[in-house]
Amino acid sequence: MTGSVIPLENAAIIVKLLGDKTRLSMVKILNTHDCCVCEFVEIFQVSQPAISQHVKKLKDVGLVRETRKGHWIFYHLNKKSDYYPLVHSLLEHLPTQDEKLQELEKRGLRISCH
Repeated sequence: MTGSVIPLENAAIIVKLLGDKTRLSMVKILNTHDCCVCEFVEIFQVSQPAISQHVKKLKDVGLVRETRKGHWIFYHLNKKSDYYPLVHSLLEHLPTQDEKLQELEKRGLRISCH
């Protein structure tokens, strides 16, 4: 239902979730790149359980999906979510987060789950 009106209560939940800087940055990254938890741990320099909680909150509302590739689980933004048009309109106004992934690549830490 892309482009449909969403209930105000649901929009408030999404806006509140994205009010957290880490989650907002994660969503911006996931809009263009798949990532695993270990990469987010390195990017944000927080614990794996903290990152997993952020991902869980985004998954619980259907904004983020996961794909298993071998031993790794990669997360991506669910562009089929009813909330995606709202999220996408917000993301268009934010700076790219590509430099965070480029820094991981320089350090040899891109896609380095064990």
